[in-house]
Amino acid sequence: MKQPNHHITVFEHDKLRYDFGEKRITEDQFNSLKNYYGTNGVPYFDLCYNGVKFKEYVGVIQIGTTTIEVLPKADKNHDDETWKKILIGMIRAVGSFEIKATSDSNLTLRPNTILDLYFELFIQEIEYLIHSGLLKQYRKIDNNSFALKGNLQFSKHIQQNLTHQERFYVRRTTYDVEHKLHMIIYKTILLIKRINTNTNLLSRIGSLLLSFPEMPDIKINEVTFEKLVFNRKTQSYKKAIDIAKLILLHYHPDISRGRNHVLAIMFDMNTLWEQFVLVSLRRYLKGCVSIQDQKSKYFWKPENGQRSSIKPDILIKLANEKRIVLDTKWKNLNGYNPSPDDLRQMYVYHEYFKAEKVALIYPNAISKQIKGDFLEPTSGTPFDKQCCVISLSVDKEIINWQKNISETIKNWIETKVNI
Repeated sequence: MKQPNHHITVFEHDKLRYDFGEKRITEDQFNSLKNYYGTNGVPYFDLCYNGVKFKEYVGVIQIGTTTIEVLPKADKNHDDETWKKILIGMIRAVGSFEIKATSDSNLTLRPNTILDLYFELFIQEIEYLIHSGLLKQYRKIDNNSFALKGNLQFSKHIQQNLTHQERFYVRRTTYDVEHKLHMIIYKTILLIKRINTNTNLLSRIGSLLLSFPEMPDIKINEVTFEKLVFNRKTQSYKKAIDIAKLILLHYHPDISRGRNHVLAIMFDMNTLWEQFVLVSLRRYLKGCVSIQDQKSKYFWKPENGQRSSIKPDILIKLANEKRIVLDTKWKNLNGYNPSPDDLRQMYVYHEYFKAEKVALIYPNAISKQIKGDFLEPTSGTPFDKQCCVISLSVDKEIINWQKNISETIKNWIETKVNI
């Protein structure tokens, strides 16, 4: 029987089965994924015969000690390691790996997966907080004391100290490090210690547990994080708490067997591609008044009920008050035309946003542009509305890729529309 891999790399839309294929999971791991799918309704993959079929989500799924890395793939020109580098670079560019107190150059680990990188970023953030001095806050506590300090809780005092007249049951205010932010962080450290498979991080995790004060266990859910309010004193905790939220809320323990716990940190490639193009244009495209994302506009209202809106991915306003609409799609056309639905959508954007130009933006092995004209309804001849299909070549050097994206869009914008 083929031994299970502890690190499996696949691409988006690939299948992974336990009974077939060079890369495979165990039947137990498949059952854990099936249970995770049923419990959480996750969109990362679909169930198929004896396995799973991944969708447009990329990232990592850890099952017990086995890590499944799902990478993007827009062309066949790059190998696994290059696509891993590209994915991490894209996520860094859009800000998901941004850290407040330190620079990326301080990272010592060459990550095997995105999960390793998130773990190290979290560890680095906590190391910085410990070095800076952990925040203290006021809190109220009820307990027995040998001194009458605080408010005497008379009913509890009678109940517990009837035969101990030397004690007082009081409610008092204390100022220490035991508060919710530290409870969340401590719980995350313990979880990372349990699920980490990278030996390079073991000593740093152990040092954190020695340096960080022990905290009481609390139940964590979405509401826990929604209630947190960050101010000037707690802002330095924001990145660590963001990573803790990502890890704690995406962790699914294996209750039945206790060995195939599932942790999934996945990204929608369509959203990541849209944000990557957006931040690239905002950083390198000059001469624009504004570059906005998801600018919605109402276009239909029923007699009763809510109005419907349309939202292009990117809306660019130029200095001459002209507008440019871009819609990003993470897929390779492979020489085919865009879908009719995408083209109809671009026509509506052209009309409703009074756009000078509209374009569909795709990744590709090579950069190229296909100019297309919308046709006049009655005569069927081209008129003053066009939609360009822009394919942008993938570059493993992220900064160069961002600059090329901006230069390509700039040249296209400056090209006159033929009427």
